[in-house]
Amino acid sequence: MSSIIVVLPKTEEAKQIRDILGRRGLEVAAVCTTGASALERVHQMGSGVVICSYRLRDMHYTQFARYLPDYFEMLLLTSAAEAENCPQGVIALTYPVRPGDLAGTVQMMLAQLDRRLGRRKAVPPKRTWKEQNYINNAKMVLMERNHMTEQEAYRYIQKCSMDSGTNMVETAQMILLLIYDS
Repeated sequence: MSSIIVVLPKTEEAKQIRDILGRRGLEVAAVCTTGASALERVHQMGSGVVICSYRLRDMHYTQFARYLPDYFEMLLLTSAAEAENCPQGVIALTYPVRPGDLAGTVQMMLAQLDRRLGRRKAVPPKRTWKEQNYINNAKMVLMERNHMTEQEAYRYIQKCSMDSGTNMVETAQMILLLIYDS
């Protein structure tokens, strides 16, 4: 679940942004006045969008952006002149900010972040050498005993794995146990 953090030097302005987003169904998790307090909150949350101005009480937005983890995006509220100098990866809205543009941009950023992080989670973890060795040994045994090609042996292990609801390493181990126990 992605969070929204508003970081502006003036508390009243930050609360106005929070209220604008709240009226459009976007819940703000935190309102901060300093970059340090916002970074503290960022590290307590899973992912999200930080809305900030170019100048915070304790640092410049470029400094803040360097400390921001890659699972958070930055939306900069700034003047047109400063928006031209934004570093790559920072999205900017220029003053005066219309409420609809603000909410739409935040929604777009959250959706994009969820898609990006979802893809990252979908990548299966790399197998260890030992796990890969079980699969390779099971393939070799199937190729020798059942006269299969390497691809057929791999697909056989894969299909058995899906049919039994176990992962491929466990299936390979079961195949090796069955063959060597008989």
